[in-house]
Amino acid sequence: MVKTNSMLLNQDLTNSIIRCFYNVYNSLGYGFLEKVYENAMCIELQKMGLKCHPQQKIEVHFKGHKVGTYFADIVVEDLVIIELKTSPLIDEHEYQLLNYLKATEMEVGLLLSFGKDAKFTRKIFTNDKKSEHLRTPL
Repeated sequence: MVKTNSMLLNQDLTNSIIRCFYNVYNSLGYGFLEKVYENAMCIELQKMGLKCHPQQKIEVHFKGHKVGTYFADIVVEDLVIIELKTSPLIDEHEYQLLNYLKATEMEVGLLLSFGKDAKFTRKIFTNDKKSEHLRTPL
């Protein structure tokens, strides 16, 4: 079955995050380092009353052993992972976000590009499809 917009997981929250993204992009434009956009996004998210955690640690496990640690750019309300980019989006950016989702209990991610053209991609990876070997709660 094809999911329609009315069926998107955490739709209200992701819509709010996307509004923040466009507010930041329209104010700052493109060309800054990723950290500038991360800081601005956190200010904008908090202004909307949303809880955000920049540089949230994500551990990857394999058969009970920690095999790696990554840092998500921003986690919002412990429900959505945001990955920020300052360049055009490529497939590898989407794979990076999907791997972050695989390694956590979170099921929704947003890839936000502050490149020359503002673009975003929503990714969903539901917990029922995740390997117990990879996943750990945040």
